[in-house]
Amino acid sequence: MRNAFLPAGLLLALGVSNLHAQTQSSLLVLSKHDHTLSVVDPSTLQVTAKVPAGNDPHEVIASTDGTMAYVSNYGFGAYNTLTVVDLTTAKSLGTIDLGALRGPHGLAFADGKVWFTSEVAKSVGRYDPATHTVDLILGTGQNRIHMINVSADTQHIVATNVNSGTVSLIDKEAVHTPMGPPPGAPNGSGAPPPGPPMPRTDWNETVVPVGHGSEGFDISPDRKEIWVANAQDGTVSIIDYASKKVVQTLTANVSRANRLKFTPDGKRVLISAGPDLVILDAATRAEIKRLPIGHGGGGVLVQPDGARAFVSCSPDNYVAVIDLHTLEVVGHLQAGGEPDGLAWAIRSR
Repeated sequence: MRNAFLPAGLLLALGVSNLHAQTQSSLLVLSKHDHTLSVVDPSTLQVTAKVPAGNDPHEVIASTDGTMAYVSNYGFGAYNTLTVVDLTTAKSLGTIDLGALRGPHGLAFADGKVWFTSEVAKSVGRYDPATHTVDLILGTGQNRIHMINVSADTQHIVATNVNSGTVSLIDKEAVHTPMGPPPGAPNGSGAPPPGPPMPRTDWNETVVPVGHGSEGFDISPDRKEIWVANAQDGTVSIIDYASKKVVQTLTANVSRANRLKFTPDGKRVLISAGPDLVILDAATRAEIKRLPIGHGGGGVLVQPDGARAFVSCSPDNYVAVIDLHTLEVVGHLQAGGEPDGLAWAIRSR
């Protein structure tokens, strides 16, 4: 029997129920006003726990196994901490002192480590929970580095730089240096002795100019394109990942753009732009719909099965729930004042 005539809400409920049956999934929502992290049951959209999240929480990321959450305490450079939350007990485990890496904002989790941007230090940092240390700092030289994406193999980093109007593409690449003399041996003329080069790796940055106010971005699921929303220009820059060049700039009328996300199938792009959620067709680059969501959109998160999207509307103190089948607002989630950063935590049962 076909279910095409079932109400959209029931179809959504069935999809979420199936997802929830296989995994223990949680929607994570930050409240900047309340300084809390809300853990939300995606099947009921009810808040199941609220945990202190530190000063000015802006972004949140979950560990790969869904047991831990990390929150950036931003403060436009006033703070230098990440708050750690145990999602299995819904308790805060305190903060990580990042030292001179002030203004942490964008977050990613890969290879068991937390990657973050530091606006004041103009750097990407990496924190290792196993050793409780920051074990990598990569300077970019770009102003107001903000959002970040790290590939699963940790060989490729993408970050937006709001005030520079650029995107940093940072890649770990093989380099070769001449083999040096044996320990204690004289170097003679200073020329390296014969022998094969010594292989090693290094991080290389390519800075790609885009538009003014480059902030929200995402990488297409096939990792061929990087789409960047330029808040001041109201445009979207499309970067070909292989050539590391802008191949198209869309006059998308997305001024005040905050975040940009692909749907999991790669067919649509969602942009929170002021009072609207702008939905674009990724193939044709055309606008599909401009959906009113409130007085100002912030964080955007797409459910893993692509059925719904969530948009933080900070001025309205709610998270808008979007049905991605009908492209309509189907509800509002209350998870504290000035909601912003969103993340998905998935634990296998």
